[in-house]
Amino acid sequence: MAAFRLGVNYWPRRSAMAMWKQFDAAEIRDDLARIASWGLDYVRFFLLWEDFQPEPSRLDAVMRDRLIAFVDAAAAARLACMPTLFTGHMSGVNWLPEWTLDPSIGAGRFRTINARGIRAHGAGDFYAGALLDAQLRFARAAGTWLRGHEAVFCWDLGNEFSNLRRPRNPRAAADWSARLTEALFEASGFGSTGGLHGEDLSEDRAIRLGSISSPWICASMHGYAAYSAFARSAADAEAVVFLHDLARTLSGKPVQFTETGTPAAGASVAVGGLDEREASAFCSATLDGLQRHGALSAAWWCFGDYVPALAATPPFDLAPHELSFGIVRADGTEKPVADTLMRFAAERRTVVEAPPTLDIDEEAYYAGLPASLVRAYSAYTRG
Repeated sequence: MAAFRLGVNYWPRRSAMAMWKQFDAAEIRDDLARIASWGLDYVRFFLLWEDFQPEPSRLDAVMRDRLIAFVDAAAAARLACMPTLFTGHMSGVNWLPEWTLDPSIGAGRFRTINARGIRAHGAGDFYAGALLDAQLRFARAAGTWLRGHEAVFCWDLGNEFSNLRRPRNPRAAADWSARLTEALFEASGFGSTGGLHGEDLSEDRAIRLGSISSPWICASMHGYAAYSAFARSAADAEAVVFLHDLARTLSGKPVQFTETGTPAAGASVAVGGLDEREASAFCSATLDGLQRHGALSAAWWCFGDYVPALAATPPFDLAPHELSFGIVRADGTEKPVADTLMRFAAERRTVVEAPPTLDIDEEAYYAGLPASLVRAYSAYTRG
């Protein structure tokens, strides 16, 4: 039986999304060793697009060396890695190289930020054309850098990429996925998945899980009760398990649940959170439910709360709840959720046969959103 992988999403507490620019190898080694000491299996981490590809035809050699150092450190800690390309969207901000911006559109719902500061425009159509050509260049280079590396087990094409820009249609998204997946496999020898999220299932973003995930080794889903309008509360672990089952139904593939978690209680007026004991109970129920429903893995968001000095900087200046999702507090002490993760890891559970898929037709489901999601969850909780 295959092992159920248990992981964590990682940015350092002191630098957050500035990790690659402020690369602290000693801090990273210490953090990865700590993650391994909890008994976790893998770390999902993020290649901030501008840092690695400052120009369409140029990859940064310093960032290449830092990426290899990171993955080597994970190998030394006996952790597997899921590198996430084209980041891209992260924690309520779209971090985009200047050359990817479309001057004909505004930034939209999420701020666009790069080395020049806050930018007025959003992403160009990266699913095709020159921007896709540039992504393929990055994918082939990154694949070559990590080819055959003992720590890598899977690529992630991007983090919640529909938040950057929605594809023109489902075929464009599927073609983008197929070309990048092929390029990464040819260059590295590793398969891919992609960081889909709850909003790809709560509204029609011209993404169809069956077609976009067709070339992937498995589907991937993110979900948070606190962010899910259909959830009964911020502690509704069943809402997360439902998103897994829905993703498995619509993709026709087994699913890695690569993000779930909860912000701290009182962290934001707009986002409901849980206190540390409630978060620990939510974690336990979520992991148990995902494993019992046939998930391949689960990864908690995220390793640590960020230090107070980052509170005035993006993305935290406008999204203070993003400071407080950690397994460890900003001072490095462990929250109760760390014990929950350790206990679950010690059980060494395996991947089990999933229950029957949901009785949902994909096209009818998307045509009926958002009411179809509410109806599906209501039927799901009635059993």
